[in-house]
This record gives sequence, structure tokens and C-alpha cells, in this order.
Amino acid sequence: MKNVAVVGLGKVGSLVGTLLSDLFTVTGFDQSRPATDLSFAVETGSIKDTAQLEAFLSKQDAVVSCLPYNLNLPVAQAAHKLGIHYFDLTEDVPTTAAIREMAKTSKGVMAPQCGLAPGFIGIVGADLYNRFTKLRDVELRVGALPRYPNGLMGYSFTWSPAGVINEYINDSEVIHNGERKMVPSLEGIEMINIEGQEFEAFSTSGGLGTMCETLAGKVDTLNYKTMRYPGHAKLMRFLLYELILKEKRELVEQILTEAKPPVREDVVYVYAVVEGWKGDQLAREEFYHAYHPILIHGKEWRAISWTTAASVAAVVEMVANGTLANQGFIKQEEISYEAFIKTKNGSLYQSQH
Repeated sequence: MKNVAVVGLGKVGSLVGTLLSDLFTVTGFDQSRPATDLSFAVETGSIKDTAQLEAFLSKQDAVVSCLPYNLNLPVAQAAHKLGIHYFDLTEDVPTTAAIREMAKTSKGVMAPQCGLAPGFIGIVGADLYNRFTKLRDVELRVGALPRYPNGLMGYSFTWSPAGVINEYINDSEVIHNGERKMVPSLEGIEMINIEGQEFEAFSTSGGLGTMCETLAGKVDTLNYKTMRYPGHAKLMRFLLYELILKEKRELVEQILTEAKPPVREDVVYVYAVVEGWKGDQLAREEFYHAYHPILIHGKEWRAISWTTAASVAAVVEMVANGTLANQGFIKQEEISYEAFIKTKNGSLYQSQH
């Protein structure tokens, strides 16, 4: 793998290209040129022009789609047709299902869900649960938040508002009492206290990726919840269900983006707990870390941007160096945490410890 395309050059896409350009020949693809100079070549075009997209991708060995969840499929279809590796950051379940179907006949890798959640949290969760002989409970939590919250919502849209609304509205898959089922998002609120800071966590869709299938019949409880400052879920439920704005996603996105613009000082909390038996001993393993903005190539990047970008870049590295398979579908929980953090980009997570 030498030539890697990055489609969609927003904040995360620009950083994915920057990180990968240290290791590969990267070419970006977007409908307009990025506002800032990047360390790699950029071509302009539309993913809706299938011939143009395929002509561009025919010169590549792999493509990373950093587009909003609802625009990934044309890129995945072109990659599948051309037999090149495909990676994305989607949290959308139907998109993943369609890509998984393509993976049955793909010449290259089809690896969706390589971001933070799904993505890194699944790699962390699997690292914990693989230490047990028998599982009882797997709970995964991620919060991408402003470091200094204000207002009742205590939030700022540091990543795609479309993605946030999508995972708040769609149902969430869980394993409860040993059975796979769907539960409504924004429900199941719990309080978490970490080092004196109180958070709420509630169900949101997509964060587990394929883990419910992987652990079916092996665990009593498995769930993923998003962490926010207390009071957030109640306000979002009011907005989406009491004001019935769930039918007007674009309007909600506009309202929230204008009300809660991105902040520079953000923080990403990653928290995982697994309980079960090691032999005949009941045990509990935990992972917790707070990630903050860092400098990359002399530029400061928000925590949400680099944790998302470094995750997918590390998976690309692992396919390129042979640590992961080079064909078919890759589940995040099949990726070794130890091998992940040994990659150039995965090691960014370690430098923060």
C-alpha cells in the first residue's frame, strides 16, 4: 500500500491526510479546496459523479472516507468495484450493514467504523474482555465535550452535528439479560463520577459497532453510552420529541451549530468497565483516560479531531504492515490494542498518558 486517498477534507479528513502523508503518498478529494494549505495534494470533484470518483480512485491503493455518514456509500461502492481498501468513520448502522455485504466479495479490506466510537472504544473494550475466561458485563462510555462547559446544555459541536443527531435519534443495540435487543437512544440515564467530576451517560446508537454480534451468548450485559454533563439528555429529548424536531434534522443541525459552535479547549473521555470471571474468581477491569488537544506538525488539533483521525490512520497502518488481514470485513474488536498503540498514529494515544 503506497497511495492513499482521503475523501472529505473537513477538520478530521484534513488531519487524517496529514497523519497518513508521513507514511504514504496521500491525495485528498473534496468538492472545494480546503481553506488552509495541506501537506498533501488535493483534487476537487464530486462523489456524485461516479465516473470522476472511479477515475480518481483507480490510481489509489486505499481510500479513507471522512464524509458525513450519509455520503459514505458511493465511495465504498467505488472502492469495492476497483478492488482497493476502504476505511471510514461512520457510526451509522445501515451504512455499515451495506458495506459488510460488499465485504463478502471484496478484493481489499472493507473497514468502516474506524473512529472513536465505534472504533477505538471497541479496541479498548476487547482488550479488557479478552482477559476474562467468562464475561458478565461490558460497559463502554465515551464523551467528547467542552473542557469548560457553560449553559444548560453543557455542550459544543466539536464534530459533525449530523452525526450527533443521527446517534441521538436512532435506536441503540444492546445485550440485556443475555439477549440482543434495541433500546431507544437518550434513555437509560446513569450518573458517573470520575475524579470528582459528575457526568451523565445515556444510550446512543452505533457506538458498539459489531460487538453485540461478537459477544452474543457470551455476556449478560453489553451497552454503549455517550457521556455528557448532567442535564444534556433531558434538553435533547425536549428538543427532538416534545418540540417534534426529530422530523426536521437539518433544522436541528442549524439551530445547534449556531447555538453551540466548536470550542478550542475540548476533552475526550474514554471509559470502559468489564466484569466477569478469571478462572473461578470474580474480577473487574477498567480503562479510563481523558485526552486533550495536542500539537501535530506545529498546529494545535482538538481532542475530538486527533482521537478520531489517529484511530483510522492507525488501522490503515496495520493493514499496510500486515498486522491486520488485507481482505474482507474488519471488526474493531478484532484489532489488538497492543498492536494498535505500537503504530505511529496509535502511539499518539500513549503519548497522552
